[in-house]
Amino acid sequence: MEFDATDLRLLDLLQADASLSNQELAERALTSPATALRRVRRLVEEGVITRRVALLDPQRLGAGLTALVEITLDRQGAEHLDAFEQRAVADAAVQQCWRVSPGPDFVLVLQVRDMAAYHALVQRLFTQDANVRNVKAFFSVKRAKFEPRVDLQGLAGPA
Repeated sequence: MEFDATDLRLLDLLQADASLSNQELAERALTSPATALRRVRRLVEEGVITRRVALLDPQRLGAGLTALVEITLDRQGAEHLDAFEQRAVADAAVQQCWRVSPGPDFVLVLQVRDMAAYHALVQRLFTQDANVRNVKAFFSVKRAKFEPRVDLQGLAGPA
């Protein structure tokens, strides 16, 4: 799929604030409301825009412990990787689940209330799984940057 400057302006604006009305979006993207609506619908249909969400501050909500966890499995067959992945992504405390290589099999980003909640997650996801060989956790002491934006510079196709 190719993107022109208007597509990229719309995407950039929506990454900054997905709550903009179609009228506001069109004005800021320097296009008509009909064009903005048509293009955003196309971007959704093509799977470029996967969903629109509100970003919450976990500290203000009492979920102040972030852990980045490396998981190595004993057996790495496709069925074993898939089984662990399914269990991990089903857990609400798992914000991100990445299969990685080389090194560990997975890297998880976890957001929990406190160390007791982390320990409960360890019990249900790691300790009870006989295929989990190694768990290495890193606990965030400061979040210097959290920006889920995709850099759109240089992605424009022919005008």
